[in-house]
Amino acid sequence: MTFSKSFLFLLIIPLLGFSAMHKYYVSVTQINYVKEKASVQIISRIFIDDFENVLRKRYDENITLAGKNEPKTVDAYIERYLSEKIKIKINDETAKISFIGKEYSGDIMQCYLEIEGVKAIKTFQITNQLLFDLFEEQQNIVKTKINETHKSFLFILQKDNALLNFD
Repeated sequence: MTFSKSFLFLLIIPLLGFSAMHKYYVSVTQINYVKEKASVQIISRIFIDDFENVLRKRYDENITLAGKNEPKTVDAYIERYLSEKIKIKINDETAKISFIGKEYSGDIMQCYLEIEGVKAIKTFQITNQLLFDLFEEQQNIVKTKINETHKSFLFILQKDNALLNFD
């Protein structure tokens, strides 16, 4: 009995080591069209350490997110990065996406974005390239609720956009 426990223990330990080495690279973006407010509201959830790494690579190698004394430039870098990586066209016109702010929850950063003045949506095209410039394995999940229709998409480096028609 003792030999079988020891054998099982020696078999499981290496397997646990391999699973700890693998990391998942994923973000989740929720997009809701609120017709009463003529607004498209967007929340992107991204791992803080991954986002910090991309900001360090692109803008400032000394950036630290979620710190007590976070510099004011952090929001400007976040806004700039998001505006380069998330693109939306509504009714074949490029939408102006406003960065509202961010908050931290555990190891996740939630970024709040909004598109105002949207009276109706007939077509909705989204491109999401978050962190593709840092991780080839990055996957971006996008969930939408537009005109009472729910859709979900998985974006990868080779397919980073989707088009919805509501006619």
